[in-house]
Amino acid sequence: MKPNNPLLNIRIGTLVAGNDNTANYIRQIKGYGFESFSITFWQKVGVDLKKLAAAVRQELEGTDIRINCLGVFGNPLESRPIDKETVAAWKACIDAAPLFGATVVAGFAGRLIDKPVPESMKQFKKVFAPLAKRAADKGVKLAFENCDMGGDWQRGDWNIAHAPTAWEMIFNEVPDANVGLEWEPCHQMVSLIDPIPQLKRWAHKVFHVHGKDATVMWDVIREVGIRGGKPFVFHRTPGFGDTNWSDVVTILRMNGFKGSIDIEGWHDPVYRGDLEMTSQVRGLHYLKACRGGDAYIPNPS
Repeated sequence: MKPNNPLLNIRIGTLVAGNDNTANYIRQIKGYGFESFSITFWQKVGVDLKKLAAAVRQELEGTDIRINCLGVFGNPLESRPIDKETVAAWKACIDAAPLFGATVVAGFAGRLIDKPVPESMKQFKKVFAPLAKRAADKGVKLAFENCDMGGDWQRGDWNIAHAPTAWEMIFNEVPDANVGLEWEPCHQMVSLIDPIPQLKRWAHKVFHVHGKDATVMWDVIREVGIRGGKPFVFHRTPGFGDTNWSDVVTILRMNGFKGSIDIEGWHDPVYRGDLEMTSQVRGLHYLKACRGGDAYIPNPS
């Protein structure tokens, strides 16, 4: 019998788009050493989740790779037809999560378009209070990504869950224990927030982590500021940005986190195009090193 591997309390994986090609995509990259995959959908599901789950399970049979999270990224708080499809996608993913072995369904919290954050709270509760109960009944957690999607406190689209003040408000509206965050340092660094003290404060509410980093160009900020027309920050694959991921993993472990850090690729402006998967596999090895390595070494008896 193999000894329990506590390294795998935090698995390192990557995001995969949810579509008819998902199982085939996983087949091509599963041998690189990914320990988990997060399957993501944009605004609506668009596939038969039962068939997709069966195809993915078949592809992962005989491996120890997990599907820890399903993602739904749209605006579930507005009333357009596509927004209603996003709500339906949340429901469908919650119901299908056990078929994948997933314990988390994540995505944007939504927003009333171009309204200040507090004005979305009533609608947030109306939508997510029943979704939280639906998820709890199936042993599933809900997690909101911390991406601002170009919005701020006063106006924007897509997502109110981009700042700690908003997190306090949404957890007050829906205080269920299975409602938390899908966190990553990148989106906080874009707002010039130091992610490490923030994670220390909020790690108990982090259910899933996106492996995405950022590089802040402080020389540009010192010269022209953040409104000077020059880029001052850009997204990076872990291992190429500014974050100390050893600190991130340490904080997560200290707070009892068990789940996955799944790399969110296709954002790095340098390692892109033909270098995309090279970058992701480099990030995979980097994050495993930050976790404590790739191989568990049991203590002598």
